[in-house]
Amino acid sequence: MSENADLTSKYVLQTVPFDARFPNTNQTRNCFQNYTDYFKCVAAKGEDFVPCKQFKKAYNSLCPNEWISKFDEQRENGTFPASLEP
Repeated sequence: MSENADLTSKYVLQTVPFDARFPNTNQTRNCFQNYTDYFKCVAAKGEDFVPCKQFKKAYNSLCPNEWISKFDEQRENGTFPASLEP
């Protein structure tokens, strides 16, 4: 029992807050937008810029891992369907 208490004190699970741009229950576009916003932010401000990390937390929460892997692969191959320039 104390092991569970230790784990819950280490990890805080949160969902992404409501985003008025995506009011419907289907969060596919929200996932994609947060992914592209993260990489645009990193390109403009650098990886250590704290507000960029909010986009990363959001897309990691919203996107299935398979999609993230696919998006990363597309970025590496230069076939990602959106511009990631700031």
